[in-house]
Amino acid sequence: MSERNVKKKQVIQDFYSQTEDEVFNLLETKSEGLSEIEVNDRLELYGTNELEGTKKKSLLQKFFEQFKDLMILILLVAAGVSAMVPNAEGHREWVDALIILSVVIINAVMGVIQEAKAEQAIEALREMSTPNANVFRNGHSLSVSSTELVPGDLVLLEAGDVVPADIRLIEASSLKIEEAALTGESVPVEKEVTILKGKDIGIGDRINMAYSNSNVTYGRGKGIVVNTGMSTEVGKIAGMLANTNETETPLKRNLNQLGKFLTFSILIIAVIMFFVGTVINGRDWVEMLLTSISLAVAAIPEGLPAIVTIILALGTQVMAKRNAMIRKLPAVETLGATDIIASDKTGTLTLNQMTVEKLYFDDFQHDAKDTISTDNMAIKIMNYANDTRIGQEGNLMGDPTETALIQFGRDKGFNILEEIVEEPRVADLPFDSDRKLMSTIHQLKDGRLLVAVKGAPDVLLDRTNEILLNNHVTVMTADVKQSILQNNTNMAKQALRVLGMAYKYIETIPEKLNSEDLENNLIFAGLVGMIDPERAEAADAVRVAKEAGIRPIMITGDHRDTAEAIAERLGIIRPGDDSAILTGTELNQLTDKELAKNISKYSVYARVSPEHKVRIVKAWQNEGKVVAMTGDGVNDAPSLKQADIGVGMGITGTEVSKGASDMVLADDNFATIVVAVEEGRKVFSNIQKAIQYLMAANLGEVLTLFIATLLGWGTLLPIHLLWINLVTDTFPAIALGLEPTEKDLMSQKPRGKNSNFFSGGVMSSIIYQGILEAATVLFVYWSAIQWPVHEAYDLIHADALTMAFATLGLMQLFHAFNVKSVYQSIFKVGAFKNKSFNWAILLSFVLMMGIILIPGLNDIFKVTSLNWYQWAIVSAAAFAIIPVVEIVKAVQRAVGKE
Repeated sequence: MSERNVKKKQVIQDFYSQTEDEVFNLLETKSEGLSEIEVNDRLELYGTNELEGTKKKSLLQKFFEQFKDLMILILLVAAGVSAMVPNAEGHREWVDALIILSVVIINAVMGVIQEAKAEQAIEALREMSTPNANVFRNGHSLSVSSTELVPGDLVLLEAGDVVPADIRLIEASSLKIEEAALTGESVPVEKEVTILKGKDIGIGDRINMAYSNSNVTYGRGKGIVVNTGMSTEVGKIAGMLANTNETETPLKRNLNQLGKFLTFSILIIAVIMFFVGTVINGRDWVEMLLTSISLAVAAIPEGLPAIVTIILALGTQVMAKRNAMIRKLPAVETLGATDIIASDKTGTLTLNQMTVEKLYFDDFQHDAKDTISTDNMAIKIMNYANDTRIGQEGNLMGDPTETALIQFGRDKGFNILEEIVEEPRVADLPFDSDRKLMSTIHQLKDGRLLVAVKGAPDVLLDRTNEILLNNHVTVMTADVKQSILQNNTNMAKQALRVLGMAYKYIETIPEKLNSEDLENNLIFAGLVGMIDPERAEAADAVRVAKEAGIRPIMITGDHRDTAEAIAERLGIIRPGDDSAILTGTELNQLTDKELAKNISKYSVYARVSPEHKVRIVKAWQNEGKVVAMTGDGVNDAPSLKQADIGVGMGITGTEVSKGASDMVLADDNFATIVVAVEEGRKVFSNIQKAIQYLMAANLGEVLTLFIATLLGWGTLLPIHLLWINLVTDTFPAIALGLEPTEKDLMSQKPRGKNSNFFSGGVMSSIIYQGILEAATVLFVYWSAIQWPVHEAYDLIHADALTMAFATLGLMQLFHAFNVKSVYQSIFKVGAFKNKSFNWAILLSFVLMMGIILIPGLNDIFKVTSLNWYQWAIVSAAAFAIIPVVEIVKAVQRAVGKE
């Protein structure tokens, strides 16, 4: 086989439309299988049947990549300036430099850890292959490592096997394969040996194909390997996952914007200060250079990255207690910006567990919760004509449809294990997809034999001539039959999977079991309707999400009718709103532009593939929306990674989906996402509060120094600025991250992708509050000079310096109460509700006062002891920021600003 032919065959997508002979010829194989020589040749050409790993970065590369962030670069410059340039006293600020470097290194290390976790997605995909496969080579059945499979191999499949490669089936005996992890469809697919005609047939509809990593739940089969390794459907997902770029989170975007804003602002102010001081005021250029550098260092909130990280970490702890496990810290804040929750149906909005919902017998449709006697013949038939295996601990194993019937019997008090002891199975006619029936024969105590039959209702009705009504067998009339069919239709419209049940009694087991003899002249017993039901709390979660301005969207591999029924029951779409549903086939017919133009029309996507999910997420992102994508299967991994926030399932989720996620739900509960969104909004709000507090404080410091320089005053020394930043910035800012959720938080619309930390009135608040702080400090300094308590200039200046220092420090502590809400009064939000905040303010106050009051320390910081009169001025000036800001907030509320 030439390498050119191999490459051609590796990209063929329509093996399902080929005849058996065409597939044999195309892959140059034969009925006795490949020879060892052919296998070795193909291994060289195709490679082993495993997924390729991505080229890994070294730890050192990952570490240095963390320093590309603009904010981090600014902090490194600040650390260098603090360490290398002497201050006015000729000292270098080594301690400050070490603190800044520590913050930078801690952030870099945490970034490396998070990136390493993200790489587990591809590794998990590689480990999913089954260790062995049963193949037919040289006319013999062998068990070989699945990595040794090559295109053209003949593979044997049995119940319990994991499909080792993509296979075109050539034999199928009652074969059912569960493909939920790949397609999202909750019910196992019945496989048939047939030829499918048409293009763009979805994976879930390719009934003559078996795909790598799906599970055989029933029957047996045989097929030809058509694709291995990265050419399989799972391999394509792995390739998509490796090539999907993670989107920039709103948090990173906002911090980058803040970094750029600070950089340009600081440079401009520092240059102006240096120019004014040297050229206009004639001060020494070295002194002014040091003052300008001190101003730049003071203007940078060097603790901000650490404070943001701490607030995010505190948010993850709260979420963890509520079953939302955060894998990447920025995901906490990103959740708060969510506009769209694109949710997989199976296992996320639903239980991923087939459940009996309706039971029709005695010409009446009953709800599953109704009281039903264990003597009911319909319950007996659904339990007898059943191949479910029951483990030692009572766990049910087998086809989900059949296990649902056994579970329903259990719920009604029917103990199948006890019943089959009394009436054992003595023969059976297995399910066949052609006749769509299965039958079992049971020995009764009176010597008769019971034939229990279940299957497709329309097929079953054609084989019945009597019906059991109120414990009496009567003739099946045309009206009764029509009533049964109508009930079957009604259940189907509710997206229920419907099975019929019938029976008859025979005297002896036929010598040759066949459908014609065994499955005719039956007595109809009833219908049973099943569905993978929605989670009980999911509908309420959808409602809360909509109230919060978030649009829930369902994306599933299930059929349109099933998706529509679940979406209606959950409130995602209005009943009968067909225009809100789009299938994968219809999606294929839309260009990216057409999809983007119409994306807002659709809330439900049915029969979709992994490529479709990524397209849907991208379309919403191109509309400027922040998208959260939930999922649990291998097929969800690329879209989870593409989304702004990927949400994996902790219980039913594959390791692949967990590895590609930003957050994992420990309880697989859709409602937990809403809880996480609320916490994310609270985290963003608290980060805004910390930024408002820090930036207003830093702006006050910058304006104080800048204006004082213009006036030729010496209000604050660099050591004063550093101490205020260390004491009053850190503890209160972190404590603001623990503020409780504001009451109306979940009634607000999402803030939008283009919002930032300065939106929502924060920027204007920073500006006027920073100006207020600077004006107050300068006024106190001026008043101390104008009305001194000493006669000597040195003492007058020392008192003025001390009063300015004390005023600025205390005012920032008082101002921390103001930023508990941008517009609401502190008396409404609760000034002292946050105990951590109260302790933080007290600690900062003690440290601030200690510098002034403790002998020895005041000499180091160049401050003096103040008398009661001076302290009265300082206290009144510092406290004044609270009533002034309260008045401004009242005016803003009065004009509807909030």
